[in-house]
Amino acid sequence: MRTISIGKLAKAAGVGVETVRFYERKGLLDAPSRKDSGYRQYDDGAVERLQFIRRAQQVGFTLKEIQDLLSLRDDPDARRADIRDRATGKVADIDAKVRDLLAMRESLVRLLTSCDGDGPASGCPIITALGDKNGPK
Repeated sequence: MRTISIGKLAKAAGVGVETVRFYERKGLLDAPSRKDSGYRQYDDGAVERLQFIRRAQQVGFTLKEIQDLLSLRDDPDARRADIRDRATGKVADIDAKVRDLLAMRESLVRLLTSCDGDGPASGCPIITALGDKNGPK
């Protein structure tokens, strides 16, 4: 089996060396064997695992959720439905965040329309609304 250094692993996966160490500390990446010199030596599977982690992050999974996905991936008894359930839940989470962001945007646009941009900041309707104990409407 061919082994690679942490620097080559990081480069192959498109991440920094500190990211590799971070994933090790979080348990997402197994601690590698070490040479007599103490240098980490990763097997070829580490590149694929690291790329999986990065891709899962890009579609919105948290590190905890990625740990769960990796466990399912490595479990011979896991079913596709288990993975699909996780992905369906993630879509629902993202949809909720999108709704929240759109509501925030709508509130901010309303605030923007209340301020013409002229005059001292102390009388700005945006500042006034944000300082109101009931919050912006």
